[in-house]
Amino acid sequence: MSNRVLLEVIALDAQDAVAAQSGGADRLELVTDMAADGLTPPVSTFTAIRAAVDIPLRVMLRLSDGFAAGGPADMDALVRAAQALREAGADEFVLGFLDDHGQPDLVTIERLLAVVDDCRWTFHRAIDHAADRDALRKQLADLPGLDTYLTAGSAAGVDDGMRTLLAEAARHGEPGYEPQLLVGGGLRLDHVPRLRQAGLTGFHIGGAARPGGWSAPVDPAAVREWRAALDA
Repeated sequence: MSNRVLLEVIALDAQDAVAAQSGGADRLELVTDMAADGLTPPVSTFTAIRAAVDIPLRVMLRLSDGFAAGGPADMDALVRAAQALREAGADEFVLGFLDDHGQPDLVTIERLLAVVDDCRWTFHRAIDHAADRDALRKQLADLPGLDTYLTAGSAAGVDDGMRTLLAEAARHGEPGYEPQLLVGGGLRLDHVPRLRQAGLTGFHIGGAARPGGWSAPVDPAAVREWRAALDA
């Protein structure tokens, strides 16, 4: 992708994936159940999407709403899901868990990383709910494969988190700040110029790619509008 600004689009199925790619998406985040803010899709969904498009796919690893991994049975189920997806060919993932104190749940994260080998992965918007963003970054800094943080800068969205996003962009390259910032969560087209001016190169959209709402498929024209804005 060279210096092209990354546009990642949420896809729920193969129809979404084809539409997103045709509109100019560089990568897809694969999830199911957006009523729970995106959970792990079935292996069959991954394989159908993988057969339909040739752009990178990042698959969500989360079985319930929120950022807690749950009990031992929940963790075992998540590990099995990760193993099945890996065996089916998934090689990029999205994950992130916090403990009851808002600290990164390293036990859960490291257990999943052992299953997905050295695959590249995104730490998702759990960072926006962390007790201390800077401390979280430093705790995760040495984990293999972590190359992206999906964040709005705030649990309330990009409007509220803009100052944080700009401050973190200015620290890119410092210890814990090497991964790419992928901006998503209440992101609008009018945010793009300021974020691009600050040097941000990753953008993530879900509902913005679906003018008809989550019950409607991805609209390639909507994705194309974002592609044009990022390339301007």
